Amino acid sequence: MKIVVYNPQEDFTLEQQNKLSSLGEVVYTEGREELSLDKLLEIGKGADIIAADPDPLGGFEKAKPVFTKIMETLPNLKGVCLSTTSFGWIDLNYCKTRNLPVSNVPGYSRESVAEHAIALLLCLAKRIIVSDRQTQAGKYKMGMGFELKGKTLGIIGLGNIGSRVAELGIAMGMKVIAYNRSPKQMEGVEMKTLDEVLKESDAISINTTHEDANVGILGKDQIAKLKKDVIIVNTVDREIFDEQALADALKSGQVYGYALEAEDLDNGPLAGVENAILIKGFGWYTKEALQNLYQIIVDNVIALAKGNPVNRVV
Repeated sequence: MKIVVYNPQEDFTLEQQNKLSSLGEVVYTEGREELSLDKLLEIGKGADIIAADPDPLGGFEKAKPVFTKIMETLPNLKGVCLSTTSFGWIDLNYCKTRNLPVSNVPGYSRESVAEHAIALLLCLAKRIIVSDRQTQAGKYKMGMGFELKGKTLGIIGLGNIGSRVAELGIAMGMKVIAYNRSPKQMEGVEMKTLDEVLKESDAISINTTHEDANVGILGKDQIAKLKKDVIIVNTVDREIFDEQALADALKSGQVYGYALEAEDLDNGPLAGVENAILIKGFGWYTKEALQNLYQIIVDNVIALAKGNPVNRVV
């Protein structure tokens, strides 16, 4: 059996490497940088199982067609193990047509990303990053922030991470309401419709799954329903929003601040908008989360090799 890991070997402990080697030949990438399609195909040649990270494939926004081309060259491929919780960067329909199981890594960064989302909410409410930008540019001006205690926090997507954001919000003294596409209940959280969350929230955390079904769910009409001076953190997927409508709302003052993690930060209507905080995604990048991540990847590969895949998304 050949296992291709689009991650560097040193990401895994020696014990984890030995467990993978016991299954057969294991090939790793040398680093995490983006690789050409030819190089990716060369590394992946003859793979029975792929453990894939989006970085060598060009990141979340480029990976889907690249990964499909790789899979198309592998007639003996038995399945795929992703290095992320999100799975919008792989063509699940293609995998279904070939009956290829796809595993992700649920829960590995729950605490890290939830804390990160709360940190960004605080940065927006207190204007910390905006103030730093102004100060570094020699244009400091005192900007008034607001307290989160007593305010309403709206969670869109009450899954693994969203539920932890809710817990942290409650601990800070916030009233927490939430919308989830499928029915959910959580102590201390009042479930609402999407429109109600948009209209009632002083702060919103986007924690939906990264998949096609959520593209464009917050369009111009939904943005118009937002409570004035709302702050929004999106650590999931920029395509959830109509970014032009959101940029207009930020400039008009309807939206007080927006924080987004994404790949391309230099293009699009949000680029250059002062109260839009655009950063590369790194909320998951903590010592604790990475320890969880690589152990789950190894466990997923072993389960797939034994014919009993776990943590399946298809």
